[in-house]
Amino acid sequence: MKDLSDRLRLARRVALQAVAALFLMSVAWVLVYRWVAPPATWLMLERRSHRPQADYGGLLPEDASRRIRYRFCAIDEVSPQLPLALLAAEDQRFLQHHGFDLDAIQQAAKSNLEGGKQLRGGSTISQQVAKNVFLWQGRSYVRKAAEAYFTVLIELLWSKQRILEVYLNVAEMGDCVFGAEAASQKYFGKPARKLTQAQAALLAAVLPNPLKFQAGHPGPAARAKQRRVMRNMRRLGGTAFVRDLIQNP
Repeated sequence: MKDLSDRLRLARRVALQAVAALFLMSVAWVLVYRWVAPPATWLMLERRSHRPQADYGGLLPEDASRRIRYRFCAIDEVSPQLPLALLAAEDQRFLQHHGFDLDAIQQAAKSNLEGGKQLRGGSTISQQVAKNVFLWQGRSYVRKAAEAYFTVLIELLWSKQRILEVYLNVAEMGDCVFGAEAASQKYFGKPARKLTQAQAALLAAVLPNPLKFQAGHPGPAARAKQRRVMRNMRRLGGTAFVRDLIQNP
């Protein structure tokens, strides 16, 4: 009986040490990316290795290059129209919430329960950074729990400026195209700092599914979303809305 009790205590101690080690490693990982650009994400590695199954009407040809286009740039090296467009399209309460927008989650749940034509998500930009940078692809309760955990960490350890900066650099904006600079060069032949309002709005508009609603071949749905994003950009007050975010601290 005493041997069993000793073994349980040992197992409990080992488990606690393992949990503590994982916690410290995750905190260190997040802290490193507070200053260092992520060299790659899991999605980049997946796109590099495998072509997406759907070709979306031939938009993704079989022989398309699997070379990843990605160059991290500081937020003040990007046209202020793009951070504004991302907030207008994805997360208008970004400056108010602390990682989770409960109103958006409730609205998405209500729409989905009422049988909306398209399932809606309530993810904030912070949540998207957490899952894009730190997590694998897929859907599971374990992954959602890990997403919530990393969302809390980045909100605690990063500034809002850094969260938005990382997002506009790692977001998938086309097949093997990640971030503002790569997308701007590929689709518009110019650096991201020269993006116009309309171009920034188009990049933000295709983010829900950049493989289907391609910025290089925008269809009616992408154009309609682009116009909605531009209206939201004006409603938010233009680039003054993100002035504090794009200036160096």
